Amino acid sequence: MLSPLECDLGMVRTRTEYLWEEMRGQSVFLTGGTGFFGCWLVESFCHVNRKLNLDARMTILTRNPGAFANKCPHLADDRALRLLEGDVRSFNFPDSEYRFVIHAATEASAKQSTEAPLEMLSTIVDGTKRTLEFAVSHGTRAFLLTSSGAVYGKQPDKITHMRETYPGGPDPLDVASVYAEGKRLAEQLCLQYSKRYDLGAKIARCWAFCGPHLPLDAHFAIGNFIGDVLAGRPIEIKGDGTPRRSYLYAADLAVWLWTMLFRAPDLVPFNVGSAQDVSILELAELVTRTLGSNAEIRIAQKPRPGVEPARYVPCVDRAREQLGLEAWTPLAESIRRTADWYRNFAAPR
Repeated sequence: MLSPLECDLGMVRTRTEYLWEEMRGQSVFLTGGTGFFGCWLVESFCHVNRKLNLDARMTILTRNPGAFANKCPHLADDRALRLLEGDVRSFNFPDSEYRFVIHAATEASAKQSTEAPLEMLSTIVDGTKRTLEFAVSHGTRAFLLTSSGAVYGKQPDKITHMRETYPGGPDPLDVASVYAEGKRLAEQLCLQYSKRYDLGAKIARCWAFCGPHLPLDAHFAIGNFIGDVLAGRPIEIKGDGTPRRSYLYAADLAVWLWTMLFRAPDLVPFNVGSAQDVSILELAELVTRTLGSNAEIRIAQKPRPGVEPARYVPCVDRAREQLGLEAWTPLAESIRRTADWYRNFAAPR
């Protein structure tokens, strides 16, 4: 019987099988290979490469090759993978041609944003510039940047789903905008390098996600709630529970990113996420219900009368209409699969 992860990877292969022929015998360069996005891209690449006999290769830039081997021991010996140790801002360029580059480095870390904002900004901006320089000097035809829905700034109260055409942005003089401003500059760098060097840059504005490899102890509410239930703790909601979020399952995310790399038009941003939103309180209730838990849900604050809930929810019409992409996995199923993966493969924190 196939494991849940093998089933997920099989789904990714089925939904992307028509795309992979141009990867046959080629090389892809990936930054951020040990992160949430990176793990899923590596997992799915290795699976498809093996099943379709692509004879493709992937070089993964990582600051700590040992950490990758510890996190994904079943992939560490895959002959299609090469680990390149280095910092994304200053790594030594490997030899040979890389037709595809995926720039997924930069930790979306609230802790780093608060404690080391200059380090975060440098990693995003200088790392993107270095990776673009690598791409234009190594025969790259398609460059995928994993940007963020944060580039739009605070979602206006009257907009339920943010479109890619929204003209606003974050406050550049708000210290909390460092991640968002970094991603905006990263997109601008992609534009400038694409225009100057005819590089095919694809822009994935990524929102919120759920799935195996998602940290259970970071600033992601859904990961925290799943971790609380698995550890037998009460669920703690620090706010009033009214903000609305949406979550795309990790296997669906992999399909979206590979599809964008191969098929998205150049310099056309695509929101990557789910349009099916829930409040933070509804999310906590769904987690407990889905996992059969009677965990207490504690809410730190009371909702303020007449105040519209904060939202962080994308419109994904462009991805659906132009690329045929959907959020195929229901949220409850996403929660169940994530919890099952942690029960069977990783100890919850």
